[in-house]
Amino acid sequence: MATSDNFDLAHLGAIELHTPKFEESLHFFRDICAMREVARVGDSAYLRCWDEYQRYTLKLTASDTNGVGRTLFRTTSREALERRVAAIEATGLGHGWRDPEVGVGPSYEFEDPDGHLMALHYETELYVPDDEDRPALKNQASAYPGRGINARRMDHINYLASDVTAAGEFWADVMRARESERVRQDDGRFAARWFRFHQKSYDVVYSADWTGARGRFHHFAFAPDSREDILKAADICLENGIHIEYGPYKHAINQTFFLYVWEPGGNRIEFANAQARLLLDPDWPVVEWSQAERAKGQAWGMKTVATFHTHGTPYVENQEEIDREALAGSR
Repeated sequence: MATSDNFDLAHLGAIELHTPKFEESLHFFRDICAMREVARVGDSAYLRCWDEYQRYTLKLTASDTNGVGRTLFRTTSREALERRVAAIEATGLGHGWRDPEVGVGPSYEFEDPDGHLMALHYETELYVPDDEDRPALKNQASAYPGRGINARRMDHINYLASDVTAAGEFWADVMRARESERVRQDDGRFAARWFRFHQKSYDVVYSADWTGARGRFHHFAFAPDSREDILKAADICLENGIHIEYGPYKHAINQTFFLYVWEPGGNRIEFANAQARLLLDPDWPVVEWSQAERAKGQAWGMKTVATFHTHGTPYVENQEEIDREALAGSR
């Protein structure tokens, strides 16, 4: 049965993404996805989708490598923040408090059992549109861009993990997120686990990293308005030379209509129509899929692309060769 601390986390706050091709990645997010750049500090650009209430949700940082930096999660109150911090400190995974920065107040930094860097915060800066970005409707965060993929908001994040079971236990027991679905292999280990904070079917996902590496990034997802927007996104990516890895198609798990691409820096990005399915039951039981069920493929039978469990960022040694072997069926 759900308890009050299952609702301590409000939503995915912001993601730092590293890229070795900063200008090309910036073009992808700003011009193709129609995000707006709201700040530039050092080697980082801060961007937002058009209907997000916060100042920013993506911190794009120039780097020698790719992958995810620190992920921010917002809590539902100061009291909720203190509860989750106390639980994290008890695990020994906490790094301590950080001073306010662009868009957010004090944050508590920590890592998950697989080494992904994260932070919790409550205080946040609301986005205030200027004359150019002021919406016609006062219940909308900013003007509808009407160009490119028109990503409306950030939806979820998926991490690769060397031990999906341990990562899932952390999110269930320490972060108190509720699990919606999972995949159990024949040997009893978990191949993937999906967790939710409120009525969305998932906010955080862990997938098994077949390379055995720790702390890598699988993808984060943007939420456009409709399936049709995702079909248009495929055409837009095709015209702009963006590598399409998988889709458009429909997941069996959580029923998300999706498109996966690799942005110019090599990071996987999803466009997902996930808001069509909500879990209104606070005590929704975990849906478990067997290895045989997952082997049947996605909702309409298409098999999961082999690079889904090998291609991650930052790259491991011989990443391209590993991906080729996966596609050839030798991994």
